Amino acid sequence: MKRVLIIDHGNAARSIMAEALINHYLARVCDLHAESAGLEPKGRIDRETLQVLAEDGIETEHLWSKSLDDLKNLDYDLVVTVCDNAKEACPTLPGAKKEIHIGFEDPEGKPFEAYERELHQMKNLLIPRIREELCDT
Repeated sequence: MKRVLIIDHGNAARSIMAEALINHYLARVCDLHAESAGLEPKGRIDRETLQVLAEDGIETEHLWSKSLDDLKNLDYDLVVTVCDNAKEACPTLPGAKKEIHIGFEDPEGKPFEAYERELHQMKNLLIPRIREELCDT
């Protein structure tokens, strides 16, 4: 099984959405599993993040805000930073086979439509890129 790590600053919106989307759309077809972490995790997920995922029919039960220290195994086939701050400040993970950056706007503090827009952007940009990087099909 291939492993993907999504990193952003607070692990409350973008990286959580990315983790959920990757696991929803690619886990079975590409035999992979995604996790997310924040450089400075908030310790909570934005209410709007959970709402936008649920409205899209995506499971949210096992999502939680975490740091890199919370992850037991840091060996990943792909590490993806989804915010510019994480790209600049992200530590090098010696177990990562490949690292890429795909930036998304932080919807925190903005209207619900911003969460919907970022979820849509992730479906259109992130999912195809992960499929290209790690899927054989």
